[in-house]
Order: sequence, then structure tokens, then C-alpha cells
Amino acid sequence: MFSLATVVALTAHLLVSSGAEYRIPFEKFTLEQNGLQVVLAKDSSLPVVAVNVWYNVGPVNEPIGRSGFAHLFEHLMFQGSKYVGDDMHFKYLEASGASSINGTTDYDRTNYFETVPANQLEMALWLESDRMGFLRSSITQEKLDNQREVVMNERRQSIENVPYGPSSEKLVQTLFPETHPYYSYVIGSMEDLLAASLQDVYDFYDRYYAPSNATLVIAGDFDTESARQLIQKYFGTLSRRQNPDTYAVKTPPIDQERRVTVQEPIRLPKISMAWLSPPIYAEGDADCDVLAYILGAGKSSRLYKRLVYDLQIAQNVSASQESLVLTSIFRINITGRPGVSLETLEAETQKVIDEVKREQATEREVMRARNLLLTSSTLSLQRTGHRANMLNRYNLFHGDPDYLNDDLNRYKTVTPKSVHQLAAGLLQSHQRAVVITVPQS
Repeated sequence: MFSLATVVALTAHLLVSSGAEYRIPFEKFTLEQNGLQVVLAKDSSLPVVAVNVWYNVGPVNEPIGRSGFAHLFEHLMFQGSKYVGDDMHFKYLEASGASSINGTTDYDRTNYFETVPANQLEMALWLESDRMGFLRSSITQEKLDNQREVVMNERRQSIENVPYGPSSEKLVQTLFPETHPYYSYVIGSMEDLLAASLQDVYDFYDRYYAPSNATLVIAGDFDTESARQLIQKYFGTLSRRQNPDTYAVKTPPIDQERRVTVQEPIRLPKISMAWLSPPIYAEGDADCDVLAYILGAGKSSRLYKRLVYDLQIAQNVSASQESLVLTSIFRINITGRPGVSLETLEAETQKVIDEVKREQATEREVMRARNLLLTSSTLSLQRTGHRANMLNRYNLFHGDPDYLNDDLNRYKTVTPKSVHQLAAGLLQSHQRAVVITVPQS
């Protein structure tokens, strides 16, 4: 009997071998009145519609001293707008049978989404348009204070008071200088959140939550002409605002290893390493994904086999490529077992890194990683909300929603040689940040 991972890999191999192409039929247009980009992707296989809005704003846009604003707005956007009562956004959607109602913030973008029954499209568009055009007047000092406290409590629960949370933040802060927009993590600092004034919030909303700084994707079961009319009704009337200024941000390279030790109330030590890697969709980004799978994804990865299975000195391992706009982050995390010295743990980790830098990975390793990555992308197409989100991601980061096949083809061209060249150039000790987490003394 095959495992699920084996079935997934075999499926992806057949799809790649057959040269299958994937298309998400869509049409894209821009509202003349205010510059809102709209993508319509009709699919009547299920009687649901996904409404997905991406704003071109994240920590990358936050001024120094005002970190965490994009994430703060993620909370404020659900607190009611001019024609939607306080705390009613979720209630309207839940009462209509909606699912996947949420918003997320990453370094380079913020998104809001819901999947509704096909006959509830108009309500979802009304809710999204109201907060896009009329949130400002509903933000009061009381709401700001309330949501600021919610975010600060979230920070306590997700970073400050969880095992390895402070060291995870310290790793990012060791990679980037304080003046870099990625330095303050997505959630921001307590000091900046406390310093935010109501006028700061108004200014941030006016600058970045404009129609011309957003893309609306509708995917699923809808009538195209009716959808166009609803978009004009709810979004065509929103005022045009001045496009936000763009700032050139340079990420300084690391030319000498940066090493920090963090004490936490934990039992097991942890070693985290990170390198500045190629930006999202740039040359080498796909190779980094494959390299991460080879090093630290699953029980057949090199770090797992060496440190967890063979030597039994690590509790768990992971490797990942976090693809971002300015520069990506390639990480390796190793949590040690009780009684294992940090020196031994790091030395054996370094041996695996040196090995992948010195010699090419096998064709089998590359194919496994490539197939798992391809399968993960293609399986996500089965969900309406994921298709909508994918179209929006491609539109923002690549400038064209029709990037799916080019995206998949990036992985099909990855070879043992290209992964080796990438690893040899990237995983240099003098180009990394290292954070060692130890138990508090």
C-alpha cells in the first residue's frame, strides 16, 4: 500500500510527464472611475463564489516608528464601516452560510476573503466596498484602543510568551537593519503600537486602502454580466485617491556571520540559521524551495535522516524558503534532544550543509521535492477560495493573473546541477544570521 506522500508524488510525476497545463479562465479589467483592478474567474462546478481583495500594503510600506499598522488594520477592517454596524461583518457573512472568512497580513500585502453561496455575492461585495470606501469615518479612538489591545495581546500569545517566539523574531531582526521594513516582523513592536495616534491611522488608511491600490477577484459560480453590474454599483462609485508613493528599499548584504544567543524558558535548545535569498519569482527562488525540501521536509530529508534518525541528536528539523518581494529568507531550524550539546548539534548540522554545497543532490531527491511542490500547487486549485487567492497573488507580485503555468514550469526546470549551484553560492557561513536559543539560567 502506498502512503499519501507517495500517491501525491506519483500523481505529480504523471502530470509533469504528460506535459499537462493548467488554466484558470479569467478576465481582467480596471475601473475607470478609481483604478480598482478586477479579475473575474467563472467556474460553475459548485454553487459558491469566492470574493478576495488584496491591498498592496504590508510592513514593507510602514514608516519607521509605525510598525504593525497593516496588521492593525486587518483587525480594524472587521469592526464596522459607515453602513455596516460595529462587529457586524462576520455576523452578516456567517448568517448567509459563508465560509473561510478572514484576513491575513504578510510583509508585502494584506488580503481579505470570504466564500459565500452563489446567491450571496451581492452582500459580500457590499461589505468589501463599504470598508474600502467608508471605513475612515467609523474608526474612533475607542475602536483604535480596543483593537490595539487585541493586537498587543496577540503579540504576547504568538511571540513573547510562546516557546521560541522571541528567538524567531530575533532571527529576522538579526538579518535586517532597524531601518529595513522587514525588521519589525509583521505584527510590529509594542512601542510602535502604543505610539499610534488616530491621525496616524487615518493617514495610513487614506494612503493605502484606496481602490487604485487594490485588486478584487471574484471566482466561482456567477453570471458575468450581473457581476459586472454589481461591481459598478458597489465599487464604481468609490472616489479615486492619489496613488501612494513608492520607495526604493535596498537590503544590505551580509558579509560577516551575525550570531546571537537568546535565553528563554524552554527545555530544549534550538539553532536557527537564515540567509537572504532570491526574491519571489526571481531566478533561484524555485531552486530554494526545492533545496528546502531536500534539506528539511519530511522524514526522507537529509537533516531528518542524519540528525533525527541516524544520530538521534535532534528532536525535529525544518527548512523553508519564505519568498518575499525585497528579498526572501531561507531558514534552517534544528531543535536538539535533551542532553545534546549545542556544539555537537551545530557541527552535525553544518556537515549536512557542507555536503549539499559540495556535491549535487540526486535526481531522485530533486524529483521528489519538485513533485511535492507541484502537487501542492495543483491540488489547491480544487478549492474556489484558493484559486481566487492564487490569481490575486500572481496579479500583485507578477503583474499578471495568468502566471500559473509559468510558475509551475519554474519547478520543472530545476535540476540537481541548478540546486547545487544555488546551495554553493547561498549557504555560506559568512552570509548568514544564527540565533541560538538556550534555557534560561
